[in-house]
Amino acid sequence: MANYIYQAVNESGRTVAGVLEAESKEMANVLLAGRGLIPAKIIEEKARTGGSIWSQIKAFTGAVKVTDLILFTKQFRSMLNAGVPILRLLQVLEAQTESRVLREAILKIIEDIKQGASLYEALEKYPKIFSRLYCSMIRAGEVSGNVPSVLERLSYIIEHEAKVKSDIKSALRYPQIVVIALGIAFVILLTFVVPTFVNLFKNAGLELPLPTKVAMLLYLFLKNYWYLIIAAIVFIIFGLSAYFRTDNGKLAKDTFLLKIPVLGPLLQKAAMSRFASIFAILQTSGVPVMQSLAILSETIGNAAISKAFEHVQERIEEGQGISRPLKSAKYFTPMVVDMIAIGEESGNIDEMLREITKHYDDEVEYAVKGLADAIGPILIIGLAAVVGFFALAIFMPIWDLTKLATQQH
Repeated sequence: MANYIYQAVNESGRTVAGVLEAESKEMANVLLAGRGLIPAKIIEEKARTGGSIWSQIKAFTGAVKVTDLILFTKQFRSMLNAGVPILRLLQVLEAQTESRVLREAILKIIEDIKQGASLYEALEKYPKIFSRLYCSMIRAGEVSGNVPSVLERLSYIIEHEAKVKSDIKSALRYPQIVVIALGIAFVILLTFVVPTFVNLFKNAGLELPLPTKVAMLLYLFLKNYWYLIIAAIVFIIFGLSAYFRTDNGKLAKDTFLLKIPVLGPLLQKAAMSRFASIFAILQTSGVPVMQSLAILSETIGNAAISKAFEHVQERIEEGQGISRPLKSAKYFTPMVVDMIAIGEESGNIDEMLREITKHYDDEVEYAVKGLADAIGPILIIGLAAVVGFFALAIFMPIWDLTKLATQQH
């Protein structure tokens, strides 16, 4: 006999999950059918895989993939709706997840709950997996007795933000490949092609033009100081990475990114969408306004905009409303301020926040497409500059060499 974890569809069309004991997978199918359930997935509880090399690296670094967190949240909600007890539910999730980090966290969460901790208190111990927003919403769900609804909203926001990030990465993937290819081509031409032609031109007694001299100087610098260049690149990468992990570094980086044409407005719109979406979810979930403000300050996703929000947060806490203090915030758009003002006046701020979210979700989608369209001409200019530079460096002396040969004849 063995334990089998199952997901199935009941007579009302709802997805249910649980664990049953059977002699084989086929017998588990028969038992589920006898209960009036249509099996969707059956896994033997002891059949766990170690995962790929990448998943092992993730486990070593303490990271959990977004897809694992989304699946965890959705399965949690489904089984909670199906009436599976919380401890049994977590045991099923622990057996199903492929993430070692998440599996180990779930095991500890089970122990904490057995010792009397609430779900919020147990999740709060793992901030690298469950963000403050995640934990605060779970807490609100526990207080209001509506955890499944909160989990549904969490699934939406995690999925939506993962999609936005994926779209931005997709838009930047082609430019990154082109820039890397240009860099490699530049080094190869500078290292192998230019020196060959320069020796030919010098033997012919030609006066080298300025582009060729510049190319030769770059070649000599690369040849004589390549180790210093590599060391400088490594130092800059690791130095900036360490700096950007500090509060001042995050603020400096995000402020700079917001000033970049095309990319800056895109990031601002994404932050406005996140702000309105999280605020609406927190309000609908019953989180107190003051606690919502504190959570928003940490979950906007941009250090510069969070800093601007902190400056107005005190005025909001003093009872000046939300829209009036937001007018003085640097990055909050007039539309966000006006819509929140209308929501305050009508007593329907949740609905206004959802409308803001819908608007900026569409704006972000258009902005991502605009980013991809804007990068194309920039890449063409860069490619033309590289090709033009080497064309001048090589073909100008060849032209002079041709003229010299014609004169001699």
